[in-house]
Amino acid sequence: MRRSFVIAVVVAGMGLASGCGDGGGTSAPTPTAAHAVGVTSPAFTDGGTIPRRYTCDGEDVSPPLAFSGVPADTAALALLVEDPDAPHGTFTHWVAWGIDPHTTALTTGQTPPGATQGRNGFRKSGYGGPCPPKGDKPHRYVFSVYASDRPLGLAADATPDDVRRALSGHTLATGTLTGRYGR
Repeated sequence: MRRSFVIAVVVAGMGLASGCGDGGGTSAPTPTAAHAVGVTSPAFTDGGTIPRRYTCDGEDVSPPLAFSGVPADTAALALLVEDPDAPHGTFTHWVAWGIDPHTTALTTGQTPPGATQGRNGFRKSGYGGPCPPKGDKPHRYVFSVYASDRPLGLAADATPDDVRRALSGHTLATGTLTGRYGR
């Protein structure tokens, strides 16, 4: 019986160490809004494959993004990039807030202007590219942009749930772009 327990603990530990990590899931509701922000990328189409360059198998730099339809009275933008297909729950690849509301595009590898970048699921600040477990079907990576009617006023170690809670009741518009990547 003890050997079975040890094997179970080792297998569980291996699962946490593989792919995109433990995920952790989300508990705060996703903010909604009546208006839409257009989110596009010249690197991939909505539902298309994210090029290797922007993943852990490539240069691991953020892809170029473009935003349109941001309401004029937006005080700040927030950006979340998440993998809802991660083995242990939604995994965060990028969390940023306080982005200049006049931002219409981000170039490859660019830190969003004015932004504070929180810790991603890799326990680092900034962007961490798609890195699904080898052999999994392609995962979805959702790039979500939120237009807020006020600065979020969050600490630098804020989590995606903290961002969602701060956006609750203050989201003017939102939009997503979903890319796929498999290994």
